[in-house]
Amino acid sequence: MLAALLVACGGTAADSAPPATPTLEPVAALGQEVFSAECTICHATTPNDTIRGPSLRGVPERAATRVPNTDARSYIYNSILNPGDYVVDGFEDIMLNDFGKKLTGEELDAVVAYLLTLEE
Repeated sequence: MLAALLVACGGTAADSAPPATPTLEPVAALGQEVFSAECTICHATTPNDTIRGPSLRGVPERAATRVPNTDARSYIYNSILNPGDYVVDGFEDIMLNDFGKKLTGEELDAVVAYLLTLEE
């Protein structure tokens, strides 16, 4: 019925479809799963939402400029492995110091890959 109405109005059924969600690469998809299980208690991925820590939407852009001579990937790795090094203004240093060590190397790499997809 909807398709017939759209065609009658000069549209197509494809015109009414919601926009496609980008498909994550397999490593980033694993990172999203790990992030959902381990990180969402403190971090949101929607802009301007604060749980306990800052929202991580836009972290690739912010991370690339926070520490001179440090790229986004290195900044994110260090923030997970040594969370007290780069505490964001307005937030307390409450992330567990051994959190990054609880993840396997594969999980850590995957979380970083996922966080690098969270552009503004």
